[in-house]
Amino acid sequence: MRPLSPHGGDPVAVVGNGPVGQTTALLLARWGVPVLLLDQRPARDAAGSRAICQQRDVLDVWASLGAGRIAEEGLTWTTARTFYREHELFAWSFVDRGRSPLPPFVNISQCRTEQVLDERIAEQPLIDVRWSHEVTGIAQDDSGVTLTCATDRGEVQLRACYAVACAGARGHSVRRALGLEFEGRSFEDRFLICDIRAELPGWESERRFYFDPAWNPDRQVLIHPCPDSTYRIDWQVPADFDLAAEEAGGALDARIRMIVGDRPYEIVWRSVYRFHSRLVPRMRVGRVVLAGDCAHVVAPFGARGLNSGVADAENAAWKLAFVLRGWAPETLLDSYHTERLAAAVENIEVTSATMRFLVPRGEAEWRARRALLDAAVAAPDERSTVDSGRFAEPFWYVDSPLTTPSATRPFPGRPPRGHAPPAVPGVLVPDAPVSAPGASRLRELVRDGFLVLTTEGVDPAATAGALEGAVSAPLRVVRLADIDRAGTVAEVLDARPREAWVIRPDGHIAAVLSEPTPGDLGAAVRRALGSARHDGENVPTSGGAGSSARPSDGVISEAPG
Repeated sequence: MRPLSPHGGDPVAVVGNGPVGQTTALLLARWGVPVLLLDQRPARDAAGSRAICQQRDVLDVWASLGAGRIAEEGLTWTTARTFYREHELFAWSFVDRGRSPLPPFVNISQCRTEQVLDERIAEQPLIDVRWSHEVTGIAQDDSGVTLTCATDRGEVQLRACYAVACAGARGHSVRRALGLEFEGRSFEDRFLICDIRAELPGWESERRFYFDPAWNPDRQVLIHPCPDSTYRIDWQVPADFDLAAEEAGGALDARIRMIVGDRPYEIVWRSVYRFHSRLVPRMRVGRVVLAGDCAHVVAPFGARGLNSGVADAENAAWKLAFVLRGWAPETLLDSYHTERLAAAVENIEVTSATMRFLVPRGEAEWRARRALLDAAVAAPDERSTVDSGRFAEPFWYVDSPLTTPSATRPFPGRPPRGHAPPAVPGVLVPDAPVSAPGASRLRELVRDGFLVLTTEGVDPAATAGALEGAVSAPLRVVRLADIDRAGTVAEVLDARPREAWVIRPDGHIAAVLSEPTPGDLGAAVRRALGSARHDGENVPTSGGAGSSARPSDGVISEAPG
């Protein structure tokens, strides 16, 4: 991104300095928005692996922030195997509809992810980090937000234009100050999690899930490889499980030996969790939006927690930046709640279905599950209903008010495990190599503003001219053939002649227009900017305080520079 002049006025407050808050702060700073990053802890807590599975599209967000080391240092795994007792039921691998150089998933400890993001934050003068600041009160008015914080020096009040609450599942005081319930349920069974350092040849690049193994009868075990010969092992254990007693009596060692055998091993970290499924009713309350675990918590099977939180961060950051810089009306922020609440609801539905299969309720459900697993050993057709977790995937904004639907490119529904849907409006655009100054792949072009790709039969100069008076936001019109000399992008998009593709700053396809008229293009871009007006008028530019759009922002028609 070309350097932007800093947005004037009060900063955006980001409450919570975990990975979601860190990502939010870095994304806002990338748009030239100053950030006050608050956390109630006195310093970074570096204990434990915690959230370890980072999905390709999240790695892409971090790469855009200069944190590509997370993908480089993480351990790439490509295959997921599911077993019932000694029988392998199925295995599947991730299929990239595009041609991304990033791995589908890497495993890396959350504390290492936080360290890398902290390094980027330390280099960013627009981010002011303040530890030991517990937000105890939030007051709002027409021009901003006042945060009351308990600090080690007493109570202080801080002023911000907007706030993003990333305070985690335990952000009770923040939710309470916003008048939000955190409704849902907790699961009775517990899960013992251990990080084990050991040599397990052949297991370094695959995730293994076991139903009812001999070494954990009627329950599950999940094994994930991590860097430095470390394995994350999750055992489902009874509600009354006592870790201290198991350690003292040698049962924990016996449990681990059932997996690693006689090999030497080291316990790096261990903990016991109960999983929860909870959601706030609103993800925007006036000038405050909620993100990550502060807004939604899900069971971890499928790695949908942190991955969805980073998607929250990117969605919130570009919309806040566009409003603050005067590029979009404040109504754009309403779509944050609409889009990300829908994503959270889907994640809860997917993970709750997994938990119902993992932890049946009552003897009748247990018998039904055993019967299904027994049948799946001999009958491959039964295996599709065995649920060991559907992995994190981007939410598809097919029904978003920002998306212009296409009759010729309808959304076909949820694809098979490990696959992505075709490129249609609402879907995250597939990545692919491009030949453009300063960019080697398509996703690197989309985060500087709106990108409009034109195919044969649509003149990019005329397209830019049609948008010049309709849009004040950064928008670039590029002839697809100029950046796609090998035709790879056209192939992965299934691009056709006489089309214009409108892609949002977070990479989601806002519209695919066939034989677009100037009115069609203007309406699609204004819709993607949160304006309900489709009458040919310009999008308002006074929605945010401190507008500082530079003269060079706006529509250009050329290969990116």
